[in-house]
Amino acid sequence: MRRLTLLFLFVAATSRAATSIPPIEYRHRTLPNGLEVYAIQDRSTPTVAIQVWYRVGSKDDPEHRSGFAHLFEHMMFKSTKNMPSEMMDRITEDVGGANNATTLDDATVYYEVVPSNYLETLLWAEGERMGSLDVNEANFKSERDVVKEEYRYRVLAPPYGMLFNVLPADTFVKHPYRRPGIGNIEELDAATLDDVRSFHATYYRPDDAILIVAGDFDSQQLDGWVDRYLGAVPKPSTPMPDVNVPEPPRTEEKRVAEHGANVPLPAVAFTWLTPAASNEDAVPLTVINTLLTEGDSSRLEQKLVRGEIAAEVFSQADLREDLGMFAVGAIMASGHQPVEAEKIIREQIASLASQPIPAAELQKAKNLMLTSELRERETSEGKAFDLGEAIAIDHDANAVNTSLTRLQSLTAEDVQRVAKKYLVDGKPVVITYTDQGEKK
Repeated sequence: MRRLTLLFLFVAATSRAATSIPPIEYRHRTLPNGLEVYAIQDRSTPTVAIQVWYRVGSKDDPEHRSGFAHLFEHMMFKSTKNMPSEMMDRITEDVGGANNATTLDDATVYYEVVPSNYLETLLWAEGERMGSLDVNEANFKSERDVVKEEYRYRVLAPPYGMLFNVLPADTFVKHPYRRPGIGNIEELDAATLDDVRSFHATYYRPDDAILIVAGDFDSQQLDGWVDRYLGAVPKPSTPMPDVNVPEPPRTEEKRVAEHGANVPLPAVAFTWLTPAASNEDAVPLTVINTLLTEGDSSRLEQKLVRGEIAAEVFSQADLREDLGMFAVGAIMASGHQPVEAEKIIREQIASLASQPIPAAELQKAKNLMLTSELRERETSEGKAFDLGEAIAIDHDANAVNTSLTRLQSLTAEDVQRVAKKYLVDGKPVVITYTDQGEKK
């Protein structure tokens, strides 16, 4: 009840004036081997979050070898010189902690939360898998099978799994963002152990990594452990490759018909190209996303779902390191066709660009976003994730604090300008999605 009361008071306060949000305070240093280290000290609870962000994501997958970054999200939990396979689970879960990893377009993140007296153990373990991962045939094949099964489970089995999988491919023409991060079975099957070893040697190195430690620790002790266990990992002499594939501007609207297995209801989606996450227009785009589909009173929820035209609506301001993708769409209700949702989506986008947003509606969107962010920052893990995104995706650690200031100062005119620039004047890809039995 105390958390709910505080959140209620926060929302009420933000409707009257901008709220002062304490900044995330961090300390930064770079080791001689190139590893960047960030520390956020918070001794309020006896736990600590450890994260290693490698600047390698699905955009770095070799051509015709999609899914390699995702494959290593799994491979990094296998054996090292001094750790047997799955030991990371034992040294986290068996002491009441947790661990996991996630593959993004621009980075792969490995993270743990443990009681703070196990911090040294986890730093040793992260140094082990950074410096001596065992990339052998058995580990490669077993984790490749896991990734292939994940593809079947997440993409092939759900009726709309293929729709969300093809959004990047239909949006980007040349940039590697066109390849879904999960990979595909054919290209994973074509991979060899030499391919995998080359990818690992290229990207999984200290000068391509960011270590973030947040929570209960002694700063001097932390520095000593980091120097000992991760500072000792050698920096390779080979240069880091740079993904630099310009995406051509879209000059005309494009329509694509996609199909999937066992699709009970048709769907439609729009996608637009947008600037990078570091661009000043990134915050207005995230607000537009909230205005369109976040919450029961959002515009498309009211017009399409409450209007019983669509069973579900979705949108996403997918802002990345190089450039972004804004997507919005609907899964139709029984008896309705994509053209009906397409008309309403176009009307609502046009309205955002042409008419001032009522002050109460804009404030509500801001409140939703600020409340979500404050909930995230209640934990050391959440603070570390926010900082990691700012460093790896925005290329500006201080964006972890300035982005909230920009959100609070956002005006209705900002939303109008950005909606017109990217969504009205921009040329969308319009994707219809139906059962493969309707394919002509």
